[in-house]
Amino acid sequence: MTPDKSFFDFIREREACKLQSYQDSAGIWTIGVGSILYEDGSHVKQGDVITQDQADKLLAGEVSKKCHSLDAALAGVNLNQNQYNALVSFTYNVGIGALLSSTLLKKVKANPSDPTIRDSFMVWDKAHLNGQLIEVQGLKNRRKAEADLYFS
Repeated sequence: MTPDKSFFDFIREREACKLQSYQDSAGIWTIGVGSILYEDGSHVKQGDVITQDQADKLLAGEVSKKCHSLDAALAGVNLNQNQYNALVSFTYNVGIGALLSSTLLKKVKANPSDPTIRDSFMVWDKAHLNGQLIEVQGLKNRRKAEADLYFS
């Protein structure tokens, strides 16, 4: 399975595209459509500027890497396109390591129709700020949108 056009629309609505680097809600330097790394593995830093074409390539490359890991984690699990898109969005945002250790993944693997999966999305609404885990409204909104997509 691969993310479809609606996935990329979904991501662009939540991430926006900024061609000049900025700090995200957790203070991490970010560019394009939520990218924190370049293709060569180097980190985005203050003052970086890219083109729209570069932003599109960063997004596609990062999504491809996340999907490869996600596909391995979901081997044997039957999902529909919206469920897959929601999990790719989640993984794009929090990282594959977080997904692999999550209750969300355990529940999806056990029963992709489990209604408590929605709650497992919703616990990921916090970011580390100044050494503390703080609820972030933008993450709360994103998790709700991902859960809504998963169950649509």
